[in-house]
Amino acid sequence: MAEERPKGSALLVPKGRLRDGSIDYLSLSFQELANEQNVWVDRFRQKGLEQGSRVLLMVKPGLPLIAICFALFKMGAVPVVIDPGMGLKSFLSCVRRSTPKHLVGIPLAVLLSRIFRKSFRTLSTRINVGGPLSRQSSEKAVSDAEPAKTRNDDLAAILFTSGSTGPPKGVCYEHGMFEAQVEAIRQEYEIEPGEVDLPMLPIFALFNPALGMTTVVPEINPSKPAQVDPAKIVQAIQQCSVTNSFGSPTLWKKIGRYCEKNDITLPSLKRILMAGAPVPPGLMAQFKKVMPNGKTHSPYGATEVLPVSTISDDEVLDSAADRSTQGKGTCIGFPVSGVEIRILPINDQPLEPEALTQSLPPGEIGEIVVNGPTITKEYDQLPEATREAKIVDGTMVWHRMGDVGYRDESGKVWFCGRKVERVITRNEIFYTDCCEGVFNQHPKVFRCALVGIEIKGEVEPAVVVEPNPDDFPKNPKSKLAFQSELRELASSTDITKAITLFCFEKSLPVDVRHNAKIHRLALARKLTVKFRSH
Repeated sequence: MAEERPKGSALLVPKGRLRDGSIDYLSLSFQELANEQNVWVDRFRQKGLEQGSRVLLMVKPGLPLIAICFALFKMGAVPVVIDPGMGLKSFLSCVRRSTPKHLVGIPLAVLLSRIFRKSFRTLSTRINVGGPLSRQSSEKAVSDAEPAKTRNDDLAAILFTSGSTGPPKGVCYEHGMFEAQVEAIRQEYEIEPGEVDLPMLPIFALFNPALGMTTVVPEINPSKPAQVDPAKIVQAIQQCSVTNSFGSPTLWKKIGRYCEKNDITLPSLKRILMAGAPVPPGLMAQFKKVMPNGKTHSPYGATEVLPVSTISDDEVLDSAADRSTQGKGTCIGFPVSGVEIRILPINDQPLEPEALTQSLPPGEIGEIVVNGPTITKEYDQLPEATREAKIVDGTMVWHRMGDVGYRDESGKVWFCGRKVERVITRNEIFYTDCCEGVFNQHPKVFRCALVGIEIKGEVEPAVVVEPNPDDFPKNPKSKLAFQSELRELASSTDITKAITLFCFEKSLPVDVRHNAKIHRLALARKLTVKFRSH
């Protein structure tokens, strides 16, 4: 991009506010970003980093994060990216297992590595990095650093899962997988060089330089995304004429409410990608008004493989939305080009290649497995986890998504929930996304979670509701009335009619990365203890 569009805008990092209230940005062209990359390559090589070196990256979103990642890719080093919001104990466990040789991080990260020496014992080098605005190069051109000769199957990065349904795992990405991802995203969403992106998940900013898009760094705390100020996001979209943005449904709910309340539309947006959890149809309908010249898309995937499938707002609102409220799950569309999806009988054990011949017929719920050019092959230093999640068929690797779903008669795939979160009772199996879709249509429900609660030795299905802030029951009478309304909804479908237990929580436990994936298993344990004590 530095050769094709040297003066094109690559990066805008907020510095503060100007007198007129507009955002003051540090602006870099693609040539200047390439200069930053090359300075980092030179610095890293002087510090002993080389091709194949594992480098723990603990840098805030902004200029250094992007320049450093591409510098490491260019020299063939392997960035190790761990979500800092997963909690200190889990974070340190991930550091120990990934055995990094070098640390590139902000001063606090370097200090942390000295305090918890045992977890960081494999480090030989610590390199300090400044804040989101810190620059390494001057305006002058920097001599181009020699790139490493990397191959398609060389290890490119280790990216950790969020750990929403189990311990976080390091996913091994190869250079060919990243290239396939970039191409799949470019083709599927018809992204063109010169577009402007506001990525509300920092890791997604790394696609932009390869796609020729300008990255506008959002004013958001990545460890507490749900606390985002929607006014700041809207201002950035308007000021920078943003055409593309990625974020979780939870963030877009806040932004949508703000736009609706203040009668704001965002005509520059061509597309919004909402991911990290199923997208409520009502949210898509809301953004039809907020975004008059664009579409909302919901890509489906995971850290281990992305994208798998995608669906647009028109497809959802034309027919799929009604089926979701009837307990049919969430439609995630057709597979993207090059990806194959199969629905296999649900199995909690490792699978042999023969299982791939047992595809279920349309309408039957089973386990979602996928194959394609972006499929990662293994978890870092976790052979058992790899064995459980992958099906190796000769040279072909299939990934078990850990999700359940089905195909409809047209071939579209429907998501029904996480496999480990299905609630198995004496008489029935309840799938989270199917059941929750029925109750999420209630106007007072912000979100809800189906969980299994053990009562007197039997598992009972229960729905835990997080109401909208103003709709939380204020007294026993309003609580009973709310529960009565939910029971009436439950009786409207065969899928939910056996659910009679409803609880309320001011806020459900969610993952840090998207603030959208509900920790249902932790919630079930908490409520089981609560019911036992009563």
